Amino acid sequence: MPGQSVVVVLHDGDLPSEQAMAPVLERAHEVRYATAAELPEAIVGADVLFAYDFFSTAIPDAWPAADSLEWLHVASTGVDAILSPEVRESDVVLTNSRGVFDEAIAEYVLGQVVSIAKGLPRSWELQQAHRWVHRESERVAGSRVLVVGTGQIGRAIARLLRAVGMEVSASGRRARTGDPDFGTVTARGDLHHALAGADWVVCIAPLTDATRGMFDAAAFRAMPDHARFINVGRGESVVTDDPVTALQEGAIAGAALDVLDTEPLPTDHPLWDLPDVVITPHSSGDFVGWREELVRLFADNFTRWVDEEPLRHVVDTSLGYVPTDGSPA
Repeated sequence: MPGQSVVVVLHDGDLPSEQAMAPVLERAHEVRYATAAELPEAIVGADVLFAYDFFSTAIPDAWPAADSLEWLHVASTGVDAILSPEVRESDVVLTNSRGVFDEAIAEYVLGQVVSIAKGLPRSWELQQAHRWVHRESERVAGSRVLVVGTGQIGRAIARLLRAVGMEVSASGRRARTGDPDFGTVTARGDLHHALAGADWVVCIAPLTDATRGMFDAAAFRAMPDHARFINVGRGESVVTDDPVTALQEGAIAGAALDVLDTEPLPTDHPLWDLPDVVITPHSSGDFVGWREELVRLFADNFTRWVDEEPLRHVVDTSLGYVPTDGSPA
């Protein structure tokens, strides 16, 4: 029963604050803290699992021991790391942390667009060399951006880029027109056609079977040679060697990559040394206080759980993400 809930918090040694966890500590029957190695034992008899260590891959391995689990909450937007066939096929309700990172990631994307268009990385290099070199820069307003992924974060990105005068369109599961944030949305099957008309391409798609490896050599060849690619979605959506080749051959003009299929990126990887490439360590959404916000969201959902109210941000496990209208506001 929700009022007698046993909660397991999966962590990596960094525990959530007691203050943010207070609603859970006050109303749960028992709260157990477990590392990945401790999870198979800790999850026995538990009703709720809070995956505070959202990078952990321990949940599928521990799943056979989850004999009483009813609800699993993940402290991230992406849930692909835990969506094993057993998790998908179970009756356990899965929720994510949708909404926490939307505005921060949108600000990151805008920052990269402005930085690249205005040549700020090159200006910094010249400053370090004590060189005064006059250069021209690009206008952002009027340029065309294709947002690949039409979820809540993609909408936040679209609104912010539209506010600075960019012409926004999107690629999603189904085609439509008149979208309030994206205007025209192209179906995923027509992605390459949409790429051909973009000055900027922003990937924020969830990782599913349909999106894994969607940015391959053919996709980069479909872009104009002046286009820039920004990935704030999932690293596995990109065939990593293919943007290297595209950049080396001039098929695209630059890239800003916050997520990669191998993290950390190996120190000898060619992406590090390519010109016109910016690499950040999977931190586009990590604003000051983000961990507290993740715990507060779980605590709010736990209060709903105990009070037998609808949970927020319920993931459709057949899709791998929260549908646009899939949870209460």
